[in-house]
Order: sequence, then C-alpha cells, then structure tokens
Amino acid sequence: MRPPTRTNSSPLFIVLISIHGLIRGHDLELGRDADTGGQTKYVVELARALGERADVERVILLTRRVIDGQVSPDYAEVVEPLSDKASIVRIECGEPKYLRKEMLWDTLENFSDNALAFLKTQPRMPDIIHSHYADAGYVGSRLSHQFGIPLVHTGHSLGRNKRKQLLAAGIKRSEIEDTYHISRRIEAEETTLGVAERVITSTRQEIEQQYGLYDFYQPERMRVIPPGTDLTQFFPPQGDGKQSRIALELKRFLAQPNKPIILALSRPDPRKNIVTLIEAYGESPALQEQANLVIVAGNRDDIQEMEEGAAGVLQAILLAIDKYDLYGKVAYPKHHAPEEVALLYRLAAATRGVFVNPALTEPFGLTLIEAAACGLPIVATEDGGPTDIISNCGNGRLIDPLDKPAMAATILDTLTDRRAWGRLAKNGIAGVSRHYSWPAHVEKYLKVIRPLAEKSEPVAAISGKRRPGLFRNRAIFTSIDLNLIGDPEALAEFLRIMQENRKTTLFGIATGRRLDDALSKLRQYNIPKPDVLITDQGTEIFYAPDLTRSEGWRRHINYRWNPQAVKEILAEPPGLLLQPKSSQSAFKISYYVDHAVANAQEIRQTLLRNEQAVNAVFSFGQYLDVVPVRASKGLALRWCAEQLGFALENTLVCGATAADADMLLGNTLGAVVASQHRAELAELAGIDSIYFAQRQHAAGILEAIARYDFFADKREMS
Repeated sequence: MRPPTRTNSSPLFIVLISIHGLIRGHDLELGRDADTGGQTKYVVELARALGERADVERVILLTRRVIDGQVSPDYAEVVEPLSDKASIVRIECGEPKYLRKEMLWDTLENFSDNALAFLKTQPRMPDIIHSHYADAGYVGSRLSHQFGIPLVHTGHSLGRNKRKQLLAAGIKRSEIEDTYHISRRIEAEETTLGVAERVITSTRQEIEQQYGLYDFYQPERMRVIPPGTDLTQFFPPQGDGKQSRIALELKRFLAQPNKPIILALSRPDPRKNIVTLIEAYGESPALQEQANLVIVAGNRDDIQEMEEGAAGVLQAILLAIDKYDLYGKVAYPKHHAPEEVALLYRLAAATRGVFVNPALTEPFGLTLIEAAACGLPIVATEDGGPTDIISNCGNGRLIDPLDKPAMAATILDTLTDRRAWGRLAKNGIAGVSRHYSWPAHVEKYLKVIRPLAEKSEPVAAISGKRRPGLFRNRAIFTSIDLNLIGDPEALAEFLRIMQENRKTTLFGIATGRRLDDALSKLRQYNIPKPDVLITDQGTEIFYAPDLTRSEGWRRHINYRWNPQAVKEILAEPPGLLLQPKSSQSAFKISYYVDHAVANAQEIRQTLLRNEQAVNAVFSFGQYLDVVPVRASKGLALRWCAEQLGFALENTLVCGATAADADMLLGNTLGAVVASQHRAELAELAGIDSIYFAQRQHAAGILEAIARYDFFADKREMS
C-alpha cells in the first residue's frame, strides 16, 4: 500500500537529486575536478536553506555513494545530517569508486531502482522531486513517472552548448561522443524537459538562448530564480581589512593607495574584455586623477607556462599598462585566495570605489551580486544578466563594453557623484538581500513549487511532437556590411524569420571585421549575437552563447604562417598602405589599396615567388587582407559545417564582395545581394547554384530565401 501523502496545509517533503561529483555538508572540494564545482555547492546550500523553513517538513538530497581510497571516507557514509530537517542520502550506483559523470550513464537505472527502494521506506512520499543536471534529470523522470510526483529540474549547463564549447576547443566529434557521451546527455535533457512540470533557470536569457534550442522547449513551464548569495561572507565594510595580506599587496603597486578603487575581477579570458577597460582608463586623464584601477585576473606564477588564451590576455594587460604608462595607478596582483575575494570588494567599497564588469557577454554575473552585497556600486555590460541585476537592485549603470569613452565617462560619473554613490551602495545591499540572498531564493523557489504539490496551478501540457534529427539541419550565413545593414525594415523581417526558425536553422555571420568591431556593429543595429561568428576574414570562429573561440581552428590555420615575412615582402610593391594596428590581428594583415598603381595579380605572384603560402583577399575596391593559406570565410564556414553537423547543401550563403566568393562557391546555396560592388563577383554569374538578387541589403537576403524556398519542409529531408 502506498504511504499516505500530504494535505494542502502540511509542510513540504522535498527530494533533491544531484548524482555526480563529491557532495558533503562541510569543506566542499570545489574545483577538485570538473564535476565538483558550483552545482555541488548550490544543492547543499539549497537543501540546508530549505531545512530552515517552517513550511518545509523535510529535505533529502540524494547523491551517489562513493567508496574509494582516493577520496575521503565521508562520501561512503549512507546518511549525513545537514540540520534537523535536511540530510544527504547516498545511493548505490554501479561501481563504487569515484567516476567522472560521463562514465555513469550505464548505471543510472541502478541508481534509479535503489532510489525508488529507499523512497518506499519513507513514512510518506515526497511532494516534489527536483533534479539537477542531465543525469539526475534522467533518474528524476523515471521516479516521477513511477510515483506520480511532480518533477522540477535545473540543468545548470546544457549538452548542446557543451558540445559547441568542446568543438571550439578543437576536439573531434567522434572523440566528444567517446569521451563525453554527449548525445546521451542531450537525449536525457530532452526526456527531462518532456516530463518536468517546472524548469528553473538563473536568467531569462538562459531560457531563450539555450533551452530554446531543444525539441521539448516549453517556456511557459520555465521560471527564473537567480541563485542565492551567502551574506555571511559578502557584507559591507566593517573597518577591517586595511592591513590584510591582499590590501598590502595592492599598496605595493600604487603610488596613492588611498584613492578610490575601480575593481575588476574575472578569469583571464578575452571575452571578459579587461584590456578594453584598461584602455578606457588609460585614455581618460580625469579617471586616472580620480581613482586607481585594480585588475584581479585569476592566479599566475609564470605567464609563459599558462594556457595560450589566458597567457595572451595577461600579456595584453601588461602591454596596455605599459602603453599608457599606468605604473603606480594600476594594481595587478599575481595571487589571491578565494576567501580574499569578499575582502577585495570591501576594500574597494571602503574607498568609495566601483566594481566594473566590462565583459562582451555575461549570462548571469555572480560577481556583480557579490560586489553589491559588499556595498560596492557596479558598472556593467548591458548584455545578459547585469540588466536584470541592475533592474532589480538599482545599484549601478549599464555600459556598451566596446565604447571606451562612454565607459570611462560612466565610471567617472559614478565615482564623483557622491550622493548618487551612496544611494547606489545602499540600493545594492538592500537589493541583494531582497532578490539574491538565500532566504530570498528559497522564498521564490517555494512559490514556484508549492502550487505543483498542491495541484493548485495548471501546468501547461507538452505541445507538439518531437522531431528527432532535425535540430539545426540547415544554416544561413551572411556578411554584415552591404548585406544585413542598410534597410531597417527588411532587417527586422529577416531577424523575425530567423527567430521563428531558430530551432532548425543555424544563423551565422562571416565578416572581415575584428570581433570587437563586429560586435559593436551588431549592437548598433540591434542584431542578436549569431550562433556562429566568423571574423577577421575567416581567421577567427566564435560560437554562441558565450562567444567561445575555436582554438582548434586557430591551430589548424597556423600553418606556414609568417606575418613578419609577409609585411617585409609587401613593403615593396606600390599602392599598398598598411592599415592601422586596430585593423590588424594575429592571423590577418590588412592594407589599403590604390588600384591606380597596385595590381592584384602581381601582388599575389610576388607572395608566391617569395614562398608565402597565403590567401590574398581584395574587397570593397580598396582593401587587401592577407591571411593564412588555410583561412578564408569559405574554409571557416566548411570547418563549422563539419564541427556542428549541418549540410552545405542546406546552407544559404549571402555575400556582396570578392571576400565572400569562396563562401558562395561549392555545394552551398549562394546569393549575391545587389550592391555597388557586384562587379567583384561578376565571374560567378553563370553558376546555377548562385542567385543574383535584385534587391539590396537584408531585402536581398529575403529575396534569396524566397527564391530557394529555403524553409520549405521538403528541404528538411535533403
């Protein structure tokens, strides 16, 4: 006989499931490996915080039991109390030793059966099952079906996005499957989304840009509940810390250490855009006069021994400091301990400083909440999570992360308006307590799940049928200039169509512009970040949603590339003028061309005679870009097709100049948008698979979509 269930007036019995990693109630081994990170901390703190509530009867966190001499015996304890009403229960799951999460898929049925047997021994059935990550979602779906208990799910990260990150790192698709079993993970996520009555996310952007790509995407079942912040760790200055180790370390760099602090704290990642902040500071004498700049970019011993991307960022930081002669004004400590992060915020707040997050993209922004809890006003990128945080808390200002003068002016205004600074600081402290503390998080959480337990709120039925195998089976790639921009009405219609078809059609942009320049142009015209952004004439590839750079592509094109030799060779032919440094990049050398005296064919021959295996790309009637022989827009497009698994035959490519020629050729569906530079592509006019549109800009793209009947159902089968 089934044990008795609750009545609507009785407190809730909640079961959380988080299977992988090392989970215990004390001294969490955060960062020990890829499986022991933020999720493990979150589920333990959620269980403990729920146990504090009078309207919660009991909380059990189910995780995997681990018996392994290589880890603490704590993880073998079957039951670990967290409080009077909360506990961790460890369930047998196949092989007892500690395994990475990707090795657990074949034993999840074992975990599920053992969890079911355990729950049957309880005085009554849970009111809610809440699964965390895909593996727990798989188990939670089974238990939900077996007991008829509502399932709530939090993904923490999603397989489709993870696959793009791995591909960007240069890992082959076959290796991704062998190592990460990514298809099984994605299938488990689809199954979970088809069962879960509520999906909890941190931001609205996560719902739209990540979950929106799944077959069982049901936004009406999804709720945004930002994670909680530990206010016992992050709190306003209390007069301490000035003689701490980290405070003395900062003073070592600064000529006037008592000035207000502009604090930036992040990983050394190009997407965090720290160098742009330094440049904004370096180009503003007023800001230098007003405040010091403190850059905390991870920990380092020897930059030369670091991973290439991080090393590149740190080197760029040092070069920018040197370029603007900021010695004595900028601190960039080599080391900081985790417990010193809160102290850094308080040190900056005590000086009436400001915290700045200038990231190119910021899905959430936990550091912004931490800074706000410490009474430090924020200036942050207008992308993603910061917009929600500042809207909720009223504790800072948003900036375009690529507009250096505006960034400097906003920071300066925040520092110098003392009345406004005090208001922002107070708003941040109160706003975090109201919206982002653990009590606030649990309050919102219970408001979401209680109606499910009480069956007092209708749950939207799963609508539509799954169409397996049709995810992103086609793509549209276009350049920016002359194609997307120039006709606002046509652009709006094109973006509407792409949004409507976002689950089946990948949107890519291929441009000669640098990443920052391209993002600035997209922002100017309110064009959402594409799924793939090919920049610098095909030498860089970035994947959404986090602008993850393809390191595999960079390694691939770095073949016989000798930029110094190219510059020396092209210093001789007439009619070439090197463009400013801002137009150059690691794999692209750009020139202005005077065609009255320069001959394109002779320039190519000169490079060949000097044994330079490169691509020389002439475009817009006045530019020359020299890139590695393995790089071009077309070659980058084909790399993406191989990595992401879309067919060239189902790919519409829209171009306007000679730089787009090799994208248009081959098995793709080509379209040349009308423009004054159409003559550069005249030799393609006789090719059946290339359509020459009559209209300009985005209207030409819409014309090509209609010409190829691109979104017709029949193309799904090709």
